[in-house]
Amino acid sequence: MFESALKAGAIATTMRVGRLHRRAVPVLAVAVAALLAGCAQRDSITVGAIPDDYRTNHPIVIAEKNLKIDLPVGAGDRGMTGSQRDTLLGFLEGYDKSAAPALTIQVPSGSANEVAATAAARDFARLAVASGVKRNRIVVTSYQAASSEASAPVRVAYVSVRAQTDKCGRWPADLGDTSENKHYADFGCSYQNNLAAQMANPADLLGPRKPSTIDAENRGAVIDIYRTRGISGEFLGNSEVTY
Repeated sequence: MFESALKAGAIATTMRVGRLHRRAVPVLAVAVAALLAGCAQRDSITVGAIPDDYRTNHPIVIAEKNLKIDLPVGAGDRGMTGSQRDTLLGFLEGYDKSAAPALTIQVPSGSANEVAATAAARDFARLAVASGVKRNRIVVTSYQAASSEASAPVRVAYVSVRAQTDKCGRWPADLGDTSENKHYADFGCSYQNNLAAQMANPADLLGPRKPSTIDAENRGAVIDIYRTRGISGEFLGNSEVTY
């Protein structure tokens, strides 16, 4: 009687273990599948909770930027000098004539060189018109100089749409702390700034330009030459490879 009870208990225990084992196998399979799916996604931009890509940390954006330059004027100057002319022409190279933003020329008031700065500002305006800036887009104003005993510059400025990114130099954490194996905060910032500065037309970042009209006559001439000439012997001789 006692032996029968022991056998029945052993059989029941074996059945419970079997049921637990059958339940554990699907759960284990689901966990392994989840881990493998996680390994397959390696794009930190998509799945990372904290961005770890320099293009995400330092994105290039297109926005308006106030470009300005201070042209020093001596109290004894009589109009625009050659150095001021070259500097201003270089500054106006970035002026977008199609957009035609307002060009502001600010003359110091109450400074030691107020008379000379006024004369130079008139020459600056004439040079801007000669460079392609519309006359009605030039605004001449004045600003209060900080001291009446010192000379103040003439400020020339205009607003331009530029590709730009945030300023570099953020070091919020110790570079030696690499336990997470992630980029430091300033990583890639200078690269993004240099790339943005090289964009002659910021609109190229938004999408491709409209293709220009095809020169059908030139295309036909090129195709005719290709058909009639064939492959030259010189090309075949230079293209052969000797092992």
